[in-house]
Amino acid sequence: MTPGREVCLDYAAATPMDPEVVAVTLPYLTERFWNPSAPYSRAREARDDVERARGTVARLIGARPDNVVFTAGATEANNLAFAAVEGHVVVDAIEHESVLACAATHARRTVRVGADGLVDPAVVARAIRPDTELVSVELTNGEIGCVQPVREISRVVASECARRLEAGERTPIYLHTDASQAAGTLSVNVSTLGVDLLTLSAAKIYGPKQVGLLWASDDVRLRPLVYGGGQEGGVRSGTENVAGIVGFARALELACERRAEEARRLAGLRERLRAGIVERVPWAVVAGPRSPKRRLPGLLSVSFAGIEARRLVIALERAGVYVGTGSACAASRMRVSHVLEAVGMPRELAEGSLRLTLGRPTSPEDVDYAAEAIAGAVRAEMERLGLDDAGQAARVEALLAGAPGASMRVRRPGAGGAAGNDGYAW
Repeated sequence: MTPGREVCLDYAAATPMDPEVVAVTLPYLTERFWNPSAPYSRAREARDDVERARGTVARLIGARPDNVVFTAGATEANNLAFAAVEGHVVVDAIEHESVLACAATHARRTVRVGADGLVDPAVVARAIRPDTELVSVELTNGEIGCVQPVREISRVVASECARRLEAGERTPIYLHTDASQAAGTLSVNVSTLGVDLLTLSAAKIYGPKQVGLLWASDDVRLRPLVYGGGQEGGVRSGTENVAGIVGFARALELACERRAEEARRLAGLRERLRAGIVERVPWAVVAGPRSPKRRLPGLLSVSFAGIEARRLVIALERAGVYVGTGSACAASRMRVSHVLEAVGMPRELAEGSLRLTLGRPTSPEDVDYAAEAIAGAVRAEMERLGLDDAGQAARVEALLAGAPGASMRVRRPGAGGAAGNDGYAW
């Protein structure tokens, strides 16, 4: 282990601001501090800068500027989306907690997901009722990395909308997606996705924290959550965060410019990390979709049966490696992720799960160091608990064998030890 080395493997929780983003935001924290609502020329310049930023993000997501509302982050944007409807809503069981909390204020149906975390569009179709007004499915899950079939779900919603029009029913139905974790490596074009509402966060794409947006189509009538001076078209009152908004626009520009190359790089590093862990801990279990097209490139969810994740987090911090155990909201309370519960993972596995997310600063050397540190922390716990590899492998096979459909999800380690070892997959 390298003394004093620090490796972040929790970029799904937070990203550092890109230097180019910092450069464009700094003037608005000093000499260009003007309030866009004031009447004089300097303030009008600040207002123009906000509108230029709005035009930039609109162009990058394939939308019109008038349909973009800047918020104080993805959580507020999600709340704003749900406030647009009063009737029944449909969500899936592994949504971010901000979406699930919003859904809890409505009559709702929470649909199950598969063991890989994917939502079946046919299940969504069956969950829609005549009074359903909103379906919300995130584009990518930030805990096990599944990329949801949002485009296919949009066809389900469009079909129901057409049926209602033909039947003379007036209840609208919209599709919302929280694409906060996706914008750095996947397209977030609203037309391609076929959505009516889309949430983004600057904090996940190397932009400022506490800045987000909600895009809403012309058909959606947004209702304000905050009343006051009528900023953001009357939808979101309060003095605009000019520095944050300008930084958000530049961060999204950079994300789009680098998206394809960065997705390839992160996917390669993720596989290097997976292989490095599985080589050293052959009974580790990797969760999430098997298909590369359905996996977020920079995310690895790995579980160690019988080992407490909270102890691994502490041990890894001492080694300078910072990891998550789920979304930052759940991890702060050190409880089992609702996502792992929803995919049916046995508690003994879920309690030993780490979420490892890579970012722009991550290097191959970081990955190698982290894999060694993670394996070392697991080995130390095994020694403390009196466990061995043979017993752990048997434990994992028993856990997977006892789960519904487990035979479809087990990839046995290759014979002869580490060479060619593909590990176990949930």
